[in-house]
Amino acid sequence: MITKQLLNPQSIVVVGGSNDVHKLGGKVLKNLLDNNYKGKLYVVNPKSPEVQGIKAYSDVNQLPDVDLAILAIPAQFCPETVEVLAYKKNTKAFIILSAGFSEESEQGAQLEKRIVEIVNDVGASLIGPNCIGVLNTNYAGVFTTPIPKLSPEGVDMISGSGATAVFIMESALPKGITFNSIWSVGNSAQIGVEDILEYMDQNFNPEKDPKVKLLYIEKIGNAQKFLKHASSLIRKGCKIAAIKAGSSEAGSRAASSHTGALASSDQAVDALFKKAGIVRCYGREELITVAAIFQQKPLKGNRVAIITHAGGPGVMLTDALSNGGMKVPQIDPQIQKYLKENLFPGSATGNPIDFLATGTAEQLDLILKTCEEKCDNIDAMAVIFGTPGLFKVYDAYDVIHKHILSDSKPIYPIMPSIHEAADEIKHFQSYGHQSFNDEVLFGNALTKVWNTPGPFDYQFTPPQNFSSDKIREIIDSVKTPGYLPPQTVSALLDAAGLPRVPEILVTTSQDLEQAFNELNKPIVMKVVGPLHKSDVGGVILNIETLEQAKQAYDKLMSIEQAKAVLLQPMIKGIELFVGAKAEPKFGHLVLAGLGGIFVEVLKDVQAALAPISTNEALYMINSLKTRKMLEGARGTQPVDKNVFADIISRVSALVYVAPEIAEMDINPLLAAGSDIYAVDARIRIEK
Repeated sequence: MITKQLLNPQSIVVVGGSNDVHKLGGKVLKNLLDNNYKGKLYVVNPKSPEVQGIKAYSDVNQLPDVDLAILAIPAQFCPETVEVLAYKKNTKAFIILSAGFSEESEQGAQLEKRIVEIVNDVGASLIGPNCIGVLNTNYAGVFTTPIPKLSPEGVDMISGSGATAVFIMESALPKGITFNSIWSVGNSAQIGVEDILEYMDQNFNPEKDPKVKLLYIEKIGNAQKFLKHASSLIRKGCKIAAIKAGSSEAGSRAASSHTGALASSDQAVDALFKKAGIVRCYGREELITVAAIFQQKPLKGNRVAIITHAGGPGVMLTDALSNGGMKVPQIDPQIQKYLKENLFPGSATGNPIDFLATGTAEQLDLILKTCEEKCDNIDAMAVIFGTPGLFKVYDAYDVIHKHILSDSKPIYPIMPSIHEAADEIKHFQSYGHQSFNDEVLFGNALTKVWNTPGPFDYQFTPPQNFSSDKIREIIDSVKTPGYLPPQTVSALLDAAGLPRVPEILVTTSQDLEQAFNELNKPIVMKVVGPLHKSDVGGVILNIETLEQAKQAYDKLMSIEQAKAVLLQPMIKGIELFVGAKAEPKFGHLVLAGLGGIFVEVLKDVQAALAPISTNEALYMINSLKTRKMLEGARGTQPVDKNVFADIISRVSALVYVAPEIAEMDINPLLAAGSDIYAVDARIRIEK
């Protein structure tokens, strides 16, 4: 719950306020005073009658009613203090800066639990504990610096780490980024990242609220809530970039299926961000670079003109954009000729447009005007302009400023001379602009923004010929957890409308002849029982005669753990793969790619969170590095991507309706054109 008292308190008490500004309580009080908090300000300090010029109370019981309490006292004293404030002083918002809670010990966790119980009982808000506080346009409730410029045109930042929030601000300020609010959630005892997103979503005002949100996340408590409100904000016109830390693993996760071996919690995070439309970043500088890109005019195409007076940075930016799938197209020859006539001899006009170290502001103005008005094959301009220290570049930066305001195409100002042109950059940013100082970091970030899809639908819509009732009936009838027998797997695939190769299960040699006669030849015979059939010689191909079938049956049944033999007609095609794995807190992660041995050899799979629409499934397919093999490489018959996407969507629907499915593999799916059939499938249930 986020109360109005947390957002805009009319009165604040700093419990543990101090004259020593090197202590938490002293610094947060100083920040409140220095940044002109306009409400009533109180201090509790049992040792000093006055703290930083403010009358101090020796005990919280002596206080009048107060909206927000900021606690900077030892953890063991916090529950009692919160209790007095909540029940006697009508306090509806708490920020606990103190550490020593659930992040440290079980005893600390119990203190934290008691505080949350009190806060919830009175319908109040709690930020922290173990955080730096909250900073917004109403008050500077943090004990750290810097305190950035705050305005409604700035960005909102939510961070699970207070120190990281400070370091992100340190990265942002030199690039001209301003902030509207900073939320440091610490232990997220009551309010986490997803709760703040929920508030921002439910109360979003497109006319007044910031459109850029930055997240640093260490834990996602409720993935579905996070997805719902992040994607909703993006659909309302916001842009979100996020870092999720702590997702790596020391080694491959032990698992019995192909999907289990491939899937990881980090893939679940990646899939969550893609589904929501969030640009995922892996460091502070990348996050801030993406934020600065977000604050430029929207990019409507992926064709960029690079305008520079330094050849090397132009080449490096060209590489970064091209490697990320963006285009640096040649300028039309007639336009090149026009530019050459107006630039110094030796200038390059093909793209990058390099108008030399001696290039002037007037020439830069001409190039930008030409790209805006005459270059139909250009969607944006990246301008690299620094100085060797020979002269000031105010005039060039004023030209960039003028074109940013007037041109319809976005202009990205890359200003590398952060020392020699520091005054000019500051002057440029005073107009409200952001700037970039590294062309490769910028190029990589721009390609990431361009390649991040918009939000995908996360609502469940059953496909046609999909029986949720039949699926539930089958799952509910399973009494023993573990891998399902083949006939139950087949029934689930049929209920989900998943196409499969005809198959007959035999458990005795007497049943073999009838089964053999019912199937088209040649057939394949597979052992039932061992998990990895090929590893134990449990698959025998190209069986043409009954005598071959009998010999194969005897061989397969002699394998340890063999329970039965499965007969199928052999079909030919490209081997595909679809699998699913339950991920705690996320739902099911569905993976798709090339099948057979390629699953583990190439590991070229794409992942998404169930449920998956066919549009999202097509995005997965087209994101595969091996997609050319599906498109008919070297004269092979191309795979019908729409049929493959439908199968991926149906698998996601199956595991969504049956969350008891812990792991599922369909490997391989054999595909020839639009004929795609499940050849082998395994499903493991946990109840």
